[in-house]
Amino acid sequence: MSNSAVEIVLLGRTYSIGCPKGREDALRTVAREVENQLTTLKSRTNNLSREELAIMAALNIGNELFEEKLKNKQYMAQMDERISLLQSTLETSLVERSRKDD
Repeated sequence: MSNSAVEIVLLGRTYSIGCPKGREDALRTVAREVENQLTTLKSRTNNLSREELAIMAALNIGNELFEEKLKNKQYMAQMDERISLLQSTLETSLVERSRKDD
């Protein structure tokens, strides 16, 4: 798959980023979210450098990703439990039905 250049703006600077064809909109959406994080952080703390703002934004986004992965893991564990319960219930029902048929 070939790449295309997508221009994004973060804190007033324009960056040209290589992006796989068809993923441009996703990159722009992510860039808007990063820009929102940077802008929010900058408004709260005017004395941070661009580098410090970028690090703080990366940590905030990383924390959000960690929390979502944790929720997903918990959800998957719940679904595994429910599937096991359904399988057990079905197996029990099938055994009981086969006994009735005998």
